[in-house]
Order: sequence, then C-alpha cells, then structure tokens
Amino acid sequence: MPTLNFTGKAEIQRYSPPFHFLNKIYGNGDNKIIHGDNLSVLKSLLPQFQNKIKCIYIDPPYNTGNENWIYNDNVSAPRLQKWIGQVVGSEDLTRHDKWLCMMYPRLKLLQKLLRDDGAIFISIDDNELFYLKCICDEIFGASNFVANFHWRRSESQNNTSKLVSNVAEYIICYLKNKTADSTFNKINLTDKAAKEYRYKDEKGFFRRGTISDNTRGKNIIELTAPNGKKKIIKSIRTKEFIDEKDSQGLIYWTANGMPYLKIYLEDSAGQTANNWLDNVGVNEDAAEMLANLNIPFEYSKPSSLIERILQLATDKNSIVLDSFAGSGTTAHAVINLNKQDGGNRKFILIEMEDYAENITAERVRRVGGDFSFYELGAITF
Repeated sequence: MPTLNFTGKAEIQRYSPPFHFLNKIYGNGDNKIIHGDNLSVLKSLLPQFQNKIKCIYIDPPYNTGNENWIYNDNVSAPRLQKWIGQVVGSEDLTRHDKWLCMMYPRLKLLQKLLRDDGAIFISIDDNELFYLKCICDEIFGASNFVANFHWRRSESQNNTSKLVSNVAEYIICYLKNKTADSTFNKINLTDKAAKEYRYKDEKGFFRRGTISDNTRGKNIIELTAPNGKKKIIKSIRTKEFIDEKDSQGLIYWTANGMPYLKIYLEDSAGQTANNWLDNVGVNEDAAEMLANLNIPFEYSKPSSLIERILQLATDKNSIVLDSFAGSGTTAHAVINLNKQDGGNRKFILIEMEDYAENITAERVRRVGGDFSFYELGAITF
C-alpha cells in the first residue's frame, strides 16, 4: 500500500509520550472533561479505555495558515525541536509536515482507543484533506475506510471570489475493523424518501424493490406474470426466492409483467445514510446556538451535525470521545440525543486551551450535562 512520507515522520513514529496522572478537580459524573495536551491525555486514557470507545469525532486545526496553531510536541529530534513554539502560518514551507507530525501520533492513539466495531469521524477542509486520507489509510487501513461525507457549512457564499466560493467541508470516516457484517444505524426517512412509498395494497403503503438487474444479475430466470405475460430476466435473486415471495403476496407485477419486491413503509426502520450531509445545520446555526447560551466562541460546529453522526454510529450505551473539544459541541450532541431516545451515552472531552473550564465545561453545564472535570497531572512513567 502506498504511504505518505513527510519531514519528521520517522521521529514521531518512534516517539512515545509518557503516562500522566489525570487529577479530578471536581464533579461526580461519569462523563469527563479533561484539560490538557490531547496527546498526553489520550495516552493516559489507554489503561481504562483501550478498545472501549464506540465513536470518535474530532475537529482538528484545518491548517489554513490563519489559525495561529503551534507545534508543541516535545519530540527529542533536533529538527522537530526547532518547530516548538512557532506559529504555523500560510507562508511556512513546512506547515504540512508540522500538521502531519501533530496528527499522526494522535490518530495512532485514537485507533487504539476504538472498539473493534467503533468508528472515527474527522472534520477537515481542502487544505489537508488528501494528506489526512493518506495517513488514515496507513493507520486505520485503507480497507476500513467508510466514506468521505460532504457537508455544506454555510447558507451563504462569497460572490466576490474570482473562481469558486468554497461552501463545503468534509468528514472522513473509518471503522476500526470493517467486516461484511459492519453496519451503521438507519436514519429517519426524509420527505423525499417517504414519497417513494406511493403504492398501496391491503397491508399498506410500499415501494418497489429491484429484482431484475441487468448490471449485477447472475441468474437468468423465466417468469410468468399473473396476467399471463412471460418474461426472461437477469436477476440478483433466485427463481425460488421470487416464487416464495409471490406466494406470500410480496411481489408487485407491472402491466408489462415485470416483477418488483414490495417493501412496506411500516417495516422500514428508516433509510441508509448517504455521504451528502444535508438538513443537519450550518455554521450560522452553531453561532446562533452559542449566542443563545451566552458562550463566546467562534468556529463551532452545529450540534445537529454531530447528532447525525452519533445517530449513525452509536447505540444507547456508547462512549463518545472528542479530543479537540473546542466549545463542547460533541457533549451537547450527546446530551441532546440521550434526551431524544432515552439513551445513556457517555462522553469524554479533551481540550488543551485555557477555556476548557469557562467555555467547554460551562457550555455543558448550561445544557444540563453532568460531568467530572480533570486536569492533566504529573508524569507517572
């Protein structure tokens, strides 16, 4: 499998951050908000949470050159030591190398924390999308890639742009271990999808499911419709399957004798999600929500976006981790979803900035979340 080489890769592959104590400051909740460097905190979570996390969502720096992020991992290699404390700007010729050196060891630890049936979702934009995909293929395995979700981040666009107004961001998704049985939960039917159930019989409304398939079909079948018309079709189903369903009244025959499987609305558990995330909120919604909570923070994601992710990839007792917690959107989404479906999901948030207490934790407090607050403590070994 092709791999991505970058300055500092060999050094960060050899680097192993030490374990730290996590000191509880207050609270008795099972949910955790942890203030400290996320690489060190992730390492310290391993003894308790390795292979325990069902869903990870992270929103790392996009490395646009305007975020003023700083590479601060204390890797002993001289060329990486020179990077420490320097703001990564748009004119920095090593900014992609620095970003990859920051992300790579964190993704390695996140992969260890995931359950075997767990999933990770990573928000990103065009600046690092393709580099991120390369290192995720290496760390999680290209065969475990699920999708690159496309999300429209804003209702407005920049019409002063000379070329293209970029209104899309991405959320790439990997499973820890994708198998033939791997599934995501269904989502509620959209209005458009519900309209497909436009046929009706004595049992109720149904839509037509494909039986004849000239592209994938391997079975050549001769059928006789109820009106006496004969058809030779190429099908993904066997003749025995079609005859059995027909005897149960579960085949819909068109006037020209073409069979379709009846799929009833009342039996539908929803619909399979696609990789276009729409009707899940935009940045303007996030700004309005934070304003209503009187939380001063820029560039937050809408909690409804994270709720959609959790609907897909969690059950009611899952543990959810966000190691770039920001304003606490992921915790807000967990709380909202638990209220909707009676779930008991737990969250772990990690935030290294000083606002971990007065913004991240305060937001969770204001939306009714119960948690314990921790600080990264002394090195243990």
